Amino acid sequence: MDHLVLTVIAPDKPGQVEHIAQCIAEHGGNWLESRMARMAGQFAGILRIGVPAEAYDALVDALQGLATHGIRVLIAESGIEQSCTWKPIAMELVGNDRPGIVRDITRLLSEQGVNLERLVTDVRPAPMSGEPLFHAEALLAVPLTLSLDVLQTRLETLADDLMVELVLRSDS
Repeated sequence: MDHLVLTVIAPDKPGQVEHIAQCIAEHGGNWLESRMARMAGQFAGILRIGVPAEAYDALVDALQGLATHGIRVLIAESGIEQSCTWKPIAMELVGNDRPGIVRDITRLLSEQGVNLERLVTDVRPAPMSGEPLFHAEALLAVPLTLSLDVLQTRLETLADDLMVELVLRSDS
């Protein structure tokens, strides 16, 4: 089996996932994992599928053909998973919304060699004031060589500058 990673985006309406799943199934593909969501009237997702080598080209063509249903598909070959040289750490962040929070946090993480495995963000009104609050939940892949104390200190310094609350916890 070959593996593909697909990114899909389409107008949000019933049946979009079914079109994708049907296309994969018709070519002997296997839906392995996915993350999908609706946002601002659009449906978007990323998924990993397995496909028999002999059906690979036909499946790629069929996935591109989903454009007739308004479904855009970007296809990448699945890479080799690296051996585990990191530890999973969950991060939660809450603070007053302002431009640049994601940029500043991800810059610091990147400088420390931390990979972002998952990131979910949104802006909600604060309970009492109604002011917009930025919320982020992330799963970080922290290198085994990086001290959690060092990461915590650097993130806390940035959190103070950004005026946000930050919590790190080990998922292991």
